[in-house]
Amino acid sequence: MISPHELGPILTGLARKAIEYYLIHQTYLPLPKDLPRELYEQKAGIFICLKIRGQLRGCIGTFHPQHDNIIAETIHNAVSAAVEDPRFSPITLKDLSKINITVDILTPPEPVDSPEQLDPKRYGIIVQRGWRRGLLLPDIEGVHSVEEQIRIARSKAGIKPNEPVELFRFRVERYSESENKEEDQR
Repeated sequence: MISPHELGPILTGLARKAIEYYLIHQTYLPLPKDLPRELYEQKAGIFICLKIRGQLRGCIGTFHPQHDNIIAETIHNAVSAAVEDPRFSPITLKDLSKINITVDILTPPEPVDSPEQLDPKRYGIIVQRGWRRGLLLPDIEGVHSVEEQIRIARSKAGIKPNEPVELFRFRVERYSESENKEEDQR
């Protein structure tokens, strides 16, 4: 079994390789064959967040797995975070050395009956009304209350404050590259 200490560098390194490969070849990194076997068997939602000097530059992911394993999920979501996040211009090869990559592995969402079952530091949330859905990861800088968390997730989904919603929560295993990388780039 892989320890969290080993898994972090594997997944953040894979995300970095996937972005670099895509920027050079304009296609997805082929599935590496040399990673620990259990990663080829595990499926999970994965979010990839990219920051430069502490500022968000891309964050995209899936809360239900869309690929055969977390390796493929990481590769595809890393590329999406780098070049498809509509809030930002695409990452370039020049940007790549400045980026700090965070990989979040999500637990399956579970329904909650009331906001009292939420905690913005511990749980991410999904708010849903029909086909509209908004997600907010846990422990986000500047989000200190359940009310803020719900408001932001509603806004992402285009759900008005007075509309009833279903609430779901999930946890993440968060792996981040060294913060020293950002400090070295200043």
